[in-house]
Order: sequence, then C-alpha cells, then structure tokens
Amino acid sequence: MTVMIHEIRRGCKAMLVWSASVGGMILLCLMMFPEMKKELGSLMNLFSAMGGFAAAFGMDKLNLGNVMGFYGIYAGAMLGIGSIFYGASLGIGMLSKEEKDHTAEFLLSHPISRNRVFLEKFLAAVLLLLMMNLIILAFALVSFFVIGETPDWKRFWLFHGAQGMMQLEVLALCFGISAFLRRGSLSIGIGIASLLYFLGLVGNITEKAEAVKYITPYTYADASRIISEGQVDLKLAGLGLLYGTALLIAGYLYYQKKDIY
Repeated sequence: MTVMIHEIRRGCKAMLVWSASVGGMILLCLMMFPEMKKELGSLMNLFSAMGGFAAAFGMDKLNLGNVMGFYGIYAGAMLGIGSIFYGASLGIGMLSKEEKDHTAEFLLSHPISRNRVFLEKFLAAVLLLLMMNLIILAFALVSFFVIGETPDWKRFWLFHGAQGMMQLEVLALCFGISAFLRRGSLSIGIGIASLLYFLGLVGNITEKAEAVKYITPYTYADASRIISEGQVDLKLAGLGLLYGTALLIAGYLYYQKKDIY
C-alpha cells in the first residue's frame, strides 16, 4: 500500500481545498434560507418568468419555501459542480504524474508491478473522493444545525449517495482515459466534466433530449428529481457505473503494456 499512502499524502492538500470550498459554499447558501423564505412570493414570480433557465436547474420541481427544496437548488448545484470537477481532475491526473514528472523509471525500479501501481493509485483516488464527501457532509449537517432546520433525512441521504455514485463514475471514466494519454491533461478532464454537466442541463430543459439521460450521470444524481420523487433511478446509476468500469478496465489493460518512460 506504499503507492496508495504516498498518493493520498500528495493529494490531501488539494482535497482539503476543494472540500472547504464546496462545503463553505453550501454553508453560505443555507444561511440565506431564513431570509429568502420571507421573500418566497417574489422569488417564485421571478423563477416562473425564467422558463427554460429555471427548468435547467430544477427550480420548476422544488419548493424554495421548504428547506430541502432550497438545499436541492442551491447547495445541490454547488456540490454537483464542485465535486464532479474535482473527481475529473483527480482521475485524469493520478496516473500521469510519473510521466509528467519523469519519475516513472524510479517508481518501477522498485519491486512493484504496473498492476499494483494502477490499482493503488485508483484506490487512493477513491479514498480522497470519499474523504472529500465526508467533509462536505459535515459542512452540510452543521449548516442545517446553524439555521435550526431539520432535513428530510431519506431524501438527504439519497441525494448525497447519488452524488457519490456520480463522482465515482466520472473518476473512473477520467482515470481510464488517462491511461491512454502520454502525460495527462487537466483540460481533458475538465472538458469531460463540463460536457456531462451541460448535457444534464439540456436534458432538464427539453424532453426532446431525453436520450442524454443514458449518457450523463447528472440525470440520476439530479437534486430536483431525487428530492421531489424521493428515489434514485438505479437503472441509470447502474448504467453509469458500467460505463466507468468498462473504461477503467480498458485503461488497466492498456497501462500494462504502455511505454511510460
């Protein structure tokens, strides 16, 4: 587990920065709830006039006067955007560090196989992602306590569980893709995350783009659907994790014969 521990130590600072940023934004958003609840009437009129924009962010399905509806729209957006971008950047860069820093020869000169390097690096990425989610969860729970509100626990945990599955899918996709790249590219990871997010917005705006729900993980992790319906579409979640697993396996097989020196 030497490689895994090393990668966790190396990535811990960035993970803490991302966690504090996303968690802090969630805290700030929820602290606005008591005041915005008083202005509910004018806010609803404003959102009803937004049309497709409101639908894109699920504002047409959730009640802003309810703390879970407010959480889904504002805090859900912060978590959905921040976490998927972190997962993408983490996945796309984890394998390429040795090639980029010219330390691959030193690493593989030790009694350690490529198989072990690949698996331990992926496990390190998963654990960093898990730690980020635990920290963000702590921020969210503190936020509810600060404003004196109690969330709908079933919908709260379903939403965060779906977000975790989405992050894991994106991490696996980008990790698998990175095996085919010479030195990795943060722009590719961010591009993948941006594309998936954009497709999710398009799917919310129009029913004509229903096919995108089979492509983007934002469909099954969408706060507006989970909080309004009280359930996660496990078929879409399973399909997404299947995509991630397939690309992860392809990357694993390619990495065994890849010239990384």
